[in-house]
Amino acid sequence: MKFIETLKNVWKITELKDRIILTLGMLLVYRFGAQVVLPGIDAAQLGGLQDTAEGGLLGLLNAFTGGAFANASVFALGIMPYISASIVVQLMGIAIPYLQKLQKEGASGQKKITQITRWLTIAICLVQAPGYLVSLPSLGIPQEAFLLGQGGLFYFSSIVILVTGCIFAMWLGEKITDKGIGNGISILIMVGIIATLPVSFVQEYAARVTESNGGLIMILIELVIWMLIILASVLLVMAVRKIAVQYARRTASGGYEKNVFGSRQYIPLKLNASGVMPIIFAQAIMFVPGLIGGMDFMKDSTAGQWMVTNFQDMFGLWYNIVFALLIIVFTYFYTAITVPTNKMADDLKRSGGFIPGIRPGTETSEYLDKIMSQITLPGSIFLALIAVFPAFIVKLMDVQPGWALFFGGTSLLIMVGVAIDTMQQVNSYLLNKHYDGLMKTGKNRKG
Repeated sequence: MKFIETLKNVWKITELKDRIILTLGMLLVYRFGAQVVLPGIDAAQLGGLQDTAEGGLLGLLNAFTGGAFANASVFALGIMPYISASIVVQLMGIAIPYLQKLQKEGASGQKKITQITRWLTIAICLVQAPGYLVSLPSLGIPQEAFLLGQGGLFYFSSIVILVTGCIFAMWLGEKITDKGIGNGISILIMVGIIATLPVSFVQEYAARVTESNGGLIMILIELVIWMLIILASVLLVMAVRKIAVQYARRTASGGYEKNVFGSRQYIPLKLNASGVMPIIFAQAIMFVPGLIGGMDFMKDSTAGQWMVTNFQDMFGLWYNIVFALLIIVFTYFYTAITVPTNKMADDLKRSGGFIPGIRPGTETSEYLDKIMSQITLPGSIFLALIAVFPAFIVKLMDVQPGWALFFGGTSLLIMVGVAIDTMQQVNSYLLNKHYDGLMKTGKNRKG
């Protein structure tokens, strides 16, 4: 079979093979850490916490950590503090001149920004770790599960371990990005989501069959719908990228003529240049209102109760409206910081290229920015619609919340988006070594 032959070709490329093995090894370490319970907590008495973390926002947070949240493990904070720190740093980059200066310094500036993000991650962990530990009894862990009590020694050691676990997970993600395959942070989140898939399916199976709520027929219907949604998501993601190129060429929005032998070259503009990052960013923000509303100083107020009621139900109306709007906003924001139209215009001017009918320099930059805004809109709306789709599934088909997360939404988009991006990296290695790619059939060009 062609696919088997392609996998053999992957194994023939030493560098690619080493990167895949390193990535798998790092993921194995991450999954092992998600099962290691914090010292001083009886692992046999975590049933209450696991039941609490089955649905709602806690269920999604548990999925992002690959079950580590419900296991009270050393990786219970997951990689979300790093995501939150990245959001804060990028938002501050708009208003703080020092960060703006670093963004223009290229690799050296990016290195400093990365270091700032790491320190901010530690600061966020130092806030989240005590909050997580204090909330454990209210989340379903009985007092007798704390073998050493809940004194200062327990809190100090557990906070150190949780912060270290998050930093170690961040390090794993960075190493996968540098020396492995794909975006390490996104892959860690994807693997965590996939790890919760079997448990979610078993829960849905039990609800349908043992409780006579539709039986095997409904399970089969759900599986067919799920496979169709996955196929549609893959096809739509690929179509979006193809349409972007066609749009750019048809309108000349991404094209410019270069005065070298009359040739024409194209700037790669995409309908969705930000990938799945707007979903991850928006989801991180959506955890905040519910947490604030549940705090002691807010929970008895009208505003606090409203936030808890509307923002801890991830299938509710207000939650999904705000979630969709945040995705659209973050799509534009992330596209703006990852597609530097000013730099593209400067590069065009220096290389002697130009867009027909547009003056080089500022006008070119404004024109590219306008086109990016226009083609980003449908991409952002597409992301938002897929992200809120699980809410419709829950209302229409009475699907279990944990299983519904895989019918579109954050979970499916991250899995599909990260998988495609990773396959594209593997594909580039194969094509560079004159082998057929994973994503497009062609003739073997070896020799």
